[in-house]
Amino acid sequence: MTAKICTLITHYNNLKGLQLSLASIQEEVAVDVLIVDDGSKQPPHLSDLNYTQGKLNIVVLPENKGPQIASNLGLKQILDQGYDYVGRLDAGDTCLPNRFTLQLAYLEKNPATYLLGTWVNIVDEDFNFQYVLKHPTDYETIRKKMYFNLMFVHPSIVFRTCILEEVGYYPEDFNVALDYAYIFKVVQQKKAENLPQVLLNYVIDPNSISSKRRQRQVWNRIRVIKSHFYLGYYPIVGLLRNFLLLFISRNLSEQLKSLLRR
Repeated sequence: MTAKICTLITHYNNLKGLQLSLASIQEEVAVDVLIVDDGSKQPPHLSDLNYTQGKLNIVVLPENKGPQIASNLGLKQILDQGYDYVGRLDAGDTCLPNRFTLQLAYLEKNPATYLLGTWVNIVDEDFNFQYVLKHPTDYETIRKKMYFNLMFVHPSIVFRTCILEEVGYYPEDFNVALDYAYIFKVVQQKKAENLPQVLLNYVIDPNSISSKRRQRQVWNRIRVIKSHFYLGYYPIVGLLRNFLLLFISRNLSEQLKSLLRR
């Protein structure tokens, strides 16, 4: 079966997480996977990985270049190989059964939608359930609330490869907020939605870039908001909200979110 989608995973020193992610892909359609190893001390080999849902390819960078460089390298290869769709997944996060099947079915039936995320289970590093994260599903709400925060869980998204030709690639000057910067740009130009189904287990890792470099990440989000700023409610409140987040740790932020959702 020929795959319409190739899922991109950028990897750095997390072989166990990568193996878990690949094992979680259980689909009714073929899903090819491209792993771009970003200069790991021990890059993964095909012999380390057992993947049966489609083709599996690995590109190894000789040294660590950062997620934006690794992502763009993978996206260019996926576009060149003629896939219709790109999926994203992070090493350590796990898909629920038929995640990609359901996302592709929705995109095939809704050609005006260019990018599709999903709701997710938030879990800790031991996969203990914390809460369900339900981002807005309709495009108009998403477009407005992007000024507050990213309205998608990045590793849950699937998007049409034509976006790469029409919108471009991940910006290389937002290395700790590249997902927010890129998806913000996409949402300004293309219809994007979230599927109202939980289709991913998303790990909140205290050692992740988002946790360790939170203040820098928030500053980068402020830069993104300013680049799309207009005099209105959502941009103004979005800037104020993110300035406030500079003084709140990610751990406290996640605790507050968990309490509010109980």
